Amino acid sequence: MKIAIQGEFGSFSHEAALQMVPDAEIAPCALSADVFRALDMGAVEAAVIPIENSLAGSVLEHFDLLLTHDVRVERESLLRIRHNLIALPGVAVEEIERVSSHPVALAQCRRFLAEHTAMRALASYDTAGSVKLLVEQGDRQAAAIASQAAAVHYGAQVLVTAIEDNPENYTRFFLVRRAFDAKTDAEANKISLAFSLENRSGSLVAALNELAALGTNMTKIESRPVQGRPWEYIFYVDCQIRSADEAASALRALKPHCSMVKELGFYREAQS
Repeated sequence: MKIAIQGEFGSFSHEAALQMVPDAEIAPCALSADVFRALDMGAVEAAVIPIENSLAGSVLEHFDLLLTHDVRVERESLLRIRHNLIALPGVAVEEIERVSSHPVALAQCRRFLAEHTAMRALASYDTAGSVKLLVEQGDRQAAAIASQAAAVHYGAQVLVTAIEDNPENYTRFFLVRRAFDAKTDAEANKISLAFSLENRSGSLVAALNELAALGTNMTKIESRPVQGRPWEYIFYVDCQIRSADEAASALRALKPHCSMVKELGFYREAQS
């Protein structure tokens, strides 16, 4: 299976894709929009995208892309995120003056950076991309924060392991396919939905009450503004369910209260 990811080889998305499909062929993309474009055009069979981090929260752009493209979530997985300080082979920690990584990774390693005042943090587009650039430039005074896989892939050296502030650092990833290609797991027990509400008093409460009446356990709710319509919102929810019939009932129950309802995926809940 050819899978598109946002980021470079050796990124956490790359690691998550191989965790879900061990023999996958990885197609790196610079932007998340490029990932979905490749999927739409049939250049890849699937995409693996991060949707939520246990510390940093949701990847909001990916909710919007799931809504606007004709795709479905087929699987989810959880990946433990371990950040490492990476440099060129033979470089010592004391030589490092600059540290590059994705802004989220830098934020998750504040304590380490605060303890190493000689190191200046620089934001980059990708964790693994920072390692790639480091090796290409051959800069012995620079380092990157990324996965061990990135160090191995680009021939760099891990100087310090596990530099993240909080070890309870997980990212939830979705395996996404075109809607007509997506398969439903026989043990699916979780559904992701998007809906917008009629502009009337109590509409959100009424919609959520419908889900509660079915005995559905809502595990997440997120709101995003509707583009071009100020103060109107799309709501994204994840619910634990017991059967395909319950999933269908949830969709039917929401429709009288909503101007739009879309099932984003029906899949098996990942276990940490």
